[in-house]
Amino acid sequence: MGLKNIFKNKVAKNAGWIIGGRLGNRLLAFFVGILTARYLGPSNYGLINYAAAYTTFFASICSLGINSIIVKNFMDHPEEEGTTIGTTLLLRATSSFLSAIMIVGIVSVVDRNEPVTIAVVALSSIGMIFQIFDTLNYWFQARLQSKYSAIASLAAYASVSVYKVILLVLGKSVEWFAVASALDYLVLAGILLAAYLKKGGMRFRFSRVKAKELLSSSSSFIISGLMISVYASTDKLMLKQMLDETMVGHYSMAVSISTIWTFVLSAIIDSFYPGIVQSFSAGRTEFERRNRQLYAIVFYIAVAVSATICLLARPIITLLYGSAYLPAVQPLRVIIWYTAFSYLGVARDIWIVCQNLQRHLKYLYISAAIINIALNAVLIPLWNASGAAAASLITQLSTALLLPALIRPLRPNAKLMLDAVLFRGVLPEKQRNHTKE
Repeated sequence: MGLKNIFKNKVAKNAGWIIGGRLGNRLLAFFVGILTARYLGPSNYGLINYAAAYTTFFASICSLGINSIIVKNFMDHPEEEGTTIGTTLLLRATSSFLSAIMIVGIVSVVDRNEPVTIAVVALSSIGMIFQIFDTLNYWFQARLQSKYSAIASLAAYASVSVYKVILLVLGKSVEWFAVASALDYLVLAGILLAAYLKKGGMRFRFSRVKAKELLSSSSSFIISGLMISVYASTDKLMLKQMLDETMVGHYSMAVSISTIWTFVLSAIIDSFYPGIVQSFSAGRTEFERRNRQLYAIVFYIAVAVSATICLLARPIITLLYGSAYLPAVQPLRVIIWYTAFSYLGVARDIWIVCQNLQRHLKYLYISAAIINIALNAVLIPLWNASGAAAASLITQLSTALLLPALIRPLRPNAKLMLDAVLFRGVLPEKQRNHTKE
């Protein structure tokens, strides 16, 4: 068997573990989430998601954009893996701790007359500190050994699911549910660390030189990640302040259903990552073809699933979550279509890193953040949660295709995406000729 076939088999197995692990997580999240949403009701469910919006908003600050470049760093400098991980952990731990303090400070001012809201947000923010150990996921990903990450993630979420079921049986208050994310990341950190040591991972070390290198490479991703967080969180934050937490609950339910299956897209993108990085040095034709293939797969799978969920929105919500969540039907029918464009943007990061064009992302995402805030301000008063859904859809479409076409260095990628959507240049030359025949 040739090296190329061996690599393809490893990629396929790696993808299988990623998809299998995330499928297990999503199934657990699906069933436990239904019970939790029914138990909490739209108001408290909205409160939990309001708290999650804060942690999402600060996620890019906590990760420092390093997640977008660390796989390539592992592949380019395998002898420095221990230093890379150790440096990343310390940098992220510092930023996560400071972010948690900032979150508590902000919510104490914005929601000063709502002690339950402050408590829920504060408890949810603890999870960001333990989340730093997901850095080890990227080490396993770079080595095409994602089965360890998949097993760790499944075990962690199983523990959290048991915890939530106990809370449901005991009839605990919403504050207890806010601790779930911290427990999830704590268990995940312990298992990943044990697996890393068992696989002979290098000793963690901190290096100022490595810190400079990582921050220099990821600085553009910090800004772009922050802007992504703005339009990933603005909708829920603005819905809470302009309307109420019940409307956040309805909107969050729509978002939850629309993203319940997207682990498949994430797994596909993660599995393509090493191969596309390697193809970059093999030549422009192969590199561009692999990018088009990834974009086409992501787009058409997303469109097929979105159409199905759009048609079945009402029976899905009624059957699973009950009539209390029926106001989520219309927002779901709108926001379900943003998945295709959102994950095209995720897939684009590989092309960006290989071309070393990270510095241009800030213009893209700053523009998108401004568009999203403006759209939410206009559309939420008009259409409530459906307005927030429309704002998210238009923003993702703009970010994936329209805005990149206006930024000269990113235009080639916009063309690659358009070619992929139109299915041009996706198949290898030989296969295209065979198909025509």
